[in-house]
Amino acid sequence: MKHISWPWRITFGYMTIMLLLPIAALLLSASTKGFAEFWRIATSPIAIAAYDVTFITALLAAGLNGIFGTLIAWVLVRYEFPFKRIVDATIDLPFALPTAVAGLSLATVYSENGWIGSLLAPLGIKIAFTRLGVWVAMLFISLPFVVRTLQPVLREIEPEIEECAWCLGASKSQTFWRVLLPQMISPILIGVALGFSRAVGEYGSIVIVASNIPFKDLIAPVLVFQRLEQYDYYGATVIGTVLLVVSLLILLAINLLQTWGRRYA
Repeated sequence: MKHISWPWRITFGYMTIMLLLPIAALLLSASTKGFAEFWRIATSPIAIAAYDVTFITALLAAGLNGIFGTLIAWVLVRYEFPFKRIVDATIDLPFALPTAVAGLSLATVYSENGWIGSLLAPLGIKIAFTRLGVWVAMLFISLPFVVRTLQPVLREIEPEIEECAWCLGASKSQTFWRVLLPQMISPILIGVALGFSRAVGEYGSIVIVASNIPFKDLIAPVLVFQRLEQYDYYGATVIGTVLLVVSLLILLAINLLQTWGRRYA
C-alpha cells in the first residue's frame, strides 16, 4: 500500500463514501424481498407509465436543448451585442434558482391565465399541469449544460480554420458540417447527457408545473415520493433502483457514442 499516493487514496475514499456506498445501499435494499417481488413492483402499470413520462420526456428535452443550446453557445461566442454579459449570466439561472421557484414561475407563465398559456389556450394547447408542462420544466433546468459545455470548445476553434476552408472553395454550410461540427459533436453529446441526467432527477419544479396524475404526467421521482408518503419504502426503493440502472445504461451508451465521435471526427 506504500506505493499508493495520498491523492489517489483520498479520491477513492471520497468517491466510496459519496457515490458507491449510497448506490450499494439502494441495490441491497431493493434485493431484500427477492426478484419476483422486485419485478412485480418495477413492472407495475403505474411504474411503467411513470418511466415513460420520465425518460422519454427527458430525452426529448435534452435533444432539443442539444440543438438550441448549440445555437445559443454559438451566438454568445461569435457575436458581440449589447448586454451580452447579462444574457450570458442568465444562462446559469436554472443552476441558481431553487427548483420550487422555477416550477412556480413556469406554472405562472404557462398556465391558462399566464402570459404564454393564455395565448395557446384558444388554440386548444394546454401546457401547465400536462405532460407538455413536464417537458417545458425539463427544458428549463437542462439548458445550461449544453451551452456551458460547448462554449469553451467554440472559443478554442480559431476563425482562421474557417477562413482556410473558404479559401479552399468550401461554402459556409460545408465548412460548418465538415469542419466545425465534427469538433463540436463530443461536447454537444456531453451536454446532452448531463442535461438528460439532470432532467431525469428533477423533482421540485415538475411537481408544481404538472398535475402528477398517474398515467398522465406523473414522473418516476414523484412516484417515489408518493410511495414514501404511503410508508411503502420497499416500493420506493425498487422504483429508485430502476431509475438508477436505466440512467446508468443510457449514460454508458452516450459515452460510447462520444468515444465513437472522437475517433471518427
